[in-house]
Amino acid sequence: MSESLQVTPDSVWSNPVHFLAFGFGSGAMPKAPGTFGTLAGMPFVLLWQQLSTIGYAAVLVISGLFGIWLCHRTAADMGVHDHGGIVWDEFVGVWIALWLAPTGWAWLVAGFLVFRLIDIWKPWPISWVDRHIHGGVGIMLDDILAGVVSLLILLAAEWALLFI
Repeated sequence: MSESLQVTPDSVWSNPVHFLAFGFGSGAMPKAPGTFGTLAGMPFVLLWQQLSTIGYAAVLVISGLFGIWLCHRTAADMGVHDHGGIVWDEFVGVWIALWLAPTGWAWLVAGFLVFRLIDIWKPWPISWVDRHIHGGVGIMLDDILAGVVSLLILLAAEWALLFI
């Protein structure tokens, strides 16, 4: 079943674990839940950017490890490998994409767009991970990798702009 056609279970609104996994309900959108989940994760970037580099990294590690459990538990409860509405992985992925990127609105927009493009396109090895690794690790890992690739693209763009 495609992501946009999956029904949002009622448990999203009554189970705090499912509510978090669905990005505070943002993943319940009937179309493009991953995009809406990424949008819902963006305001947190502004908070994380106030932290030191190490503090932001700690948030990424903790939220990533928590996400493995959160996504696994929610998927298992729903009996679906990776329900399209589970968007905690998009939260963490976009947070990674913007971790070391320059601050400012233009970079936030660029980070959002690059992350969504990479997350949707899933170039190798992200596509391999998406198809072959399951459970909470699989749900999280493809978005973590998309976040890393996106961050590298943003850093390369920052570097290239130094020469313009």
